[in-house]
Amino acid sequence: MSDDQRVALVTGGASGIGRACAAGLARDGHRVMIADLDQQRGETSAAELGVSFIRADLATREGCRSAIDETVRELGPVQVLVNNAGFQHIDSIEEFPEDVWDQLHALMLTAPFLLMKYAWPGMREAGWGRVVNISSIHGLVASPFKPAYVAAKHGLIGLTRAGAIEGGPQGITVNAVCPGFTRTPLTEGQIDDLARSMNVSPEEALEQSMLAPAAIKRALEPDEVADVVCYLASDRAGGVTGATWQIDLGWTAR
Repeated sequence: MSDDQRVALVTGGASGIGRACAAGLARDGHRVMIADLDQQRGETSAAELGVSFIRADLATREGCRSAIDETVRELGPVQVLVNNAGFQHIDSIEEFPEDVWDQLHALMLTAPFLLMKYAWPGMREAGWGRVVNISSIHGLVASPFKPAYVAAKHGLIGLTRAGAIEGGPQGITVNAVCPGFTRTPLTEGQIDDLARSMNVSPEEALEQSMLAPAAIKRALEPDEVADVVCYLASDRAGGVTGATWQIDLGWTAR
């Protein structure tokens, strides 16, 4: 089946990495649905990219179910699923709010599982499917003040590997992409929060936490991550599954 006959669902696609993924997949000929909680930004991005949009609260089981069902109704069975939606909360383990922990894991670990579960039958029936989970370098290593985020991203890699083993005989590949610090609207506000937690200036927080461990001292751009996602969503990556693709500017090379 050619790309212009395939349906791609990108969660958190209203901005940042998700928007870049939606744009790249649309350029490759996929029929793309963006799922996001931010209706205004989602509708604007969808209109600019020439794709579809659904508002969905993916931190709920109902929201995940409706995202798949409405995509199927409007565009057809989902054969490319990009699990990107998420957020970060920066705090120490001792002070970390329990309700935020629950919400973060619902969105960033439970939702990818549910979306995979609900999209799986269509992929299996077609004998072809691609799941790309946007993890992070924090799915591989840890940093302070991000206990929930680090735990969720590590869990997402475990889910990726389990899905790859199950999906292989059915023509479904499951991979994880692990970006380093990426310049997005989400990360722009995180530097100030991190600086407060570390009791340093925003410039010092960026240098010490985000850039110091990297071999290349800069932020990634969303398009750089999207290029890898689009490859993994293509026929060219048919032999790649269960892999963690590090786009980390050399962070984990040490």
